[in-house]
Amino acid sequence: MEMLSEKAAVIAGNDCDIVEATAQGAYTVSDSVPATKMSRYVALLFATACGLAVANIYYAQPLLDALASEFSIAHSSVGIVITITQICYALGLLLLVPLGDLLNRRRLIPGLMLLSVLALIAVGIAPTSTVLLTGLAAVGLLAVVTQVLVAFAATLAAPVERGRIVGLVISGVVIGILLARTFAGVLTDLAGWRSVYLVSAALMLVMAGVLFRVLPHDERKRESLTYPQLLRSVIALFLQERILRVRAVLALLIFTAFSTLWTSLVLPLSSPSLSLSHTAIGAFGLAGVAGALAASRAGRLADRGLGQRTTGVALSLLLVSWLPISYTEHSLLALIVGILLLDLAVQAVHVTNQSLIYNVRPEARSRLTAGYMIFYSIGSATGSIASTSIYAYAGWNGVCSLGAAVSALALLFWALTCRPQSVISK
Repeated sequence: MEMLSEKAAVIAGNDCDIVEATAQGAYTVSDSVPATKMSRYVALLFATACGLAVANIYYAQPLLDALASEFSIAHSSVGIVITITQICYALGLLLLVPLGDLLNRRRLIPGLMLLSVLALIAVGIAPTSTVLLTGLAAVGLLAVVTQVLVAFAATLAAPVERGRIVGLVISGVVIGILLARTFAGVLTDLAGWRSVYLVSAALMLVMAGVLFRVLPHDERKRESLTYPQLLRSVIALFLQERILRVRAVLALLIFTAFSTLWTSLVLPLSSPSLSLSHTAIGAFGLAGVAGALAASRAGRLADRGLGQRTTGVALSLLLVSWLPISYTEHSLLALIVGILLLDLAVQAVHVTNQSLIYNVRPEARSRLTAGYMIFYSIGSATGSIASTSIYAYAGWNGVCSLGAAVSALALLFWALTCRPQSVISK
């Protein structure tokens, strides 16, 4: 009777720890189990490729002041540079990532990376703001190759190690996001902001060639769907899977908070009171690399059925992080402490989210990724435009108040959706 109760709870959509563990067992039985575990070399290659690809949409964050100056964009509006990239990233999630369930991913992934090379070159040689924004839009659209890689890694991993592998690959994503700022800052001081995108284009070209040679053959049975049916099925998954809806909303909120900090941070750090160089501003990304460690650990906890507890603790840390961050203009050490807490929290929740939703529909992992990451992108775009606008009117305290409010909302939403639902079992 106890097992019957747990299975009924899974069907009802309860998202608490015991249910998560039971759900994983229920869904992976029918999964296509790989004959051998995924090698660490291949997992690290996936992580590296993800880091290089996702970094492309974050290079602009420490360069906002340089871009505003060169293209005569007002500081109150310069957040549009990030927002347009994130909006197009969201479009790519909807239009391109589901193709991973339809096409051969061994060809799809290098193909998307080669197109990214062209987009990066366009940004690097942009003569006007129109060309710049168009190029950044294409960069955002094609950066979704990261999510095709994450879904592919989840498919190649054995069920017992899926959370760990997803955590390892997302560690690469985290490092790419954070070191993008350091990389962009150093190169900008050495050779100007354009060099950032041109060097990235060269790295992406090399990685596309390596992946084409190393990626395993994608011989699974593919969905017999037309492209319009494939896109409609993403919406259908939202209607059918409660855990996807809950985790997608959490993604929206945590990445609104994440982008609120990282988009606007360059503004107080480059202002006359501090006047830090691009290299120094980018170096703050190093403080957040601890988030990559949380990503791997969170995946292991999710494998053990402790995803809900991990989420609650991480969201509490996210809220607390805004206290030391609010002292940025008075103490850079406080800022570093706040960054450590914030990135640790955001990435722990992010890895837990993805580890859980990948167990729902093994045959639709690319579409699950697309549906989930659309909310991630909306949150990132919202945080970008809101934080720079608020900074123009209320300064750094206004930005921190916004981040804390969003973080509190995420914690409240988690607490409400974690409550067990009453289930009648026969």
